[in-house]
Amino acid sequence: MKKLIATTLATVASLAAFGQGTINFANLNGTAVNAPVTLSDGTTKLAGAQYMAALLAGPSAGNLTQIATTPFVSSGYFLGGTQVVPGVPGGSTALVAIEVWNTTAGSTFAAAQSSGQQNAWAMMVGATTTTPLSVKLGDPNATPPGTPAALVGLGATKLNGTIPEPSTFALAGLGAAALMFFRRRK
Repeated sequence: MKKLIATTLATVASLAAFGQGTINFANLNGTAVNAPVTLSDGTTKLAGAQYMAALLAGPSAGNLTQIATTPFVSSGYFLGGTQVVPGVPGGSTALVAIEVWNTTAGSTFAAAQSSGQQNAWAMMVGATTTTPLSVKLGDPNATPPGTPAALVGLGATKLNGTIPEPSTFALAGLGAAALMFFRRRK
């Protein structure tokens, strides 16, 4: 009896593993996805192993977990291959976000984000939203097997910089001028 229960549990666990949905972890996929990543200037595309992308996915925005990382292989693009999204069955919808960072600013996304360096990090989400992208996952167990989901709707992204915009400098200049003006009047 114990053997039967153990076998049943092992079978259920293995079937659950096979039931996971798949996604194509790439920001270039034919004409369906073309979302390059650039430096904060908006024109210089990321290239080389110093730039990394991490795939975060899960059943809801509060349950995103890092699934895979990959370097940028060509100008502005990463090609991380087919990835399995744990906890989300094939054919179901998952929420997806991509973390991008410069490894010279930090070995992880969090480290690069807190570095304060220009062109250190970015979060890739939907082209028209600031929330994670909703993707219907591929089902490898369907008949015929479904293809991994493409990141359709992913938007082109610029790395964040720490250099303030000119309007910030103008506002600071106006504030300083006002302080000097009122100080002189006294």
